[in-house]
Amino acid sequence: MSDVKLAAELRTEFGKGAARRLRRADKVPAVLYGHGTDPVHLSLPGHDTMLALKNPNALLTLDIDGRKNELALAKHVQRHPLKGVIEHVDLILVRRGEKVVVDIPVHVVGEAEPGTLVNLEHPTISLKAEATHLPEYVEVSVEGLEAGTLIHAGDLNLPSGSELDADPEVLVVNVNVAPTAEDLEAAPAEAEVEEGAEVAEGEAAEPAEGEGAEPEGASEES
Repeated sequence: MSDVKLAAELRTEFGKGAARRLRRADKVPAVLYGHGTDPVHLSLPGHDTMLALKNPNALLTLDIDGRKNELALAKHVQRHPLKGVIEHVDLILVRRGEKVVVDIPVHVVGEAEPGTLVNLEHPTISLKAEATHLPEYVEVSVEGLEAGTLIHAGDLNLPSGSELDADPEVLVVNVNVAPTAEDLEAAPAEAEVEEGAEVAEGEAAEPAEGEGAEPEGASEES
């Protein structure tokens, strides 16, 4: 995976007001930390940052004013809940040759046997790999697999230079029997029967009118 170069500026103003002014100028507040260094507060170009972080594990080369270039990975990206625009980025400093742990997407390829349904139980898997050679995805082939086949993390063919950083028993892909048209038609009917049974049971449990009540006119004293 090639790195993406971003021009970065040092920030001298902080707080919500300063962050809003940056965003209005199409810039993204960011902080860079790691390797025991003091956090560095930056502003990044909004559009370029959005494009760069379409890949969550993109390696970034930060061209910081008045400093040497730094390599970084996005540790946390905060987005607007409605607009989806990037509001803040936490960046972690990395070095060439250093291995880091990242979550890599799992891509399922191929066709399982007819009459099966392939469920991707874990869309990402944690791997340890060199920061400058992070894989874009892990490919899992289900070609010709039968119903009942389970693929665990330990079964994955990992990209060269990567090692698993997750429980090898974690279920990643599950090949099930696909539901038939009759199954889908029967499901609503079964649900209605169960609901009706619950209502009937509730009605039977209710006491009859007056049952358990004190007779009208009875005295409170015994």
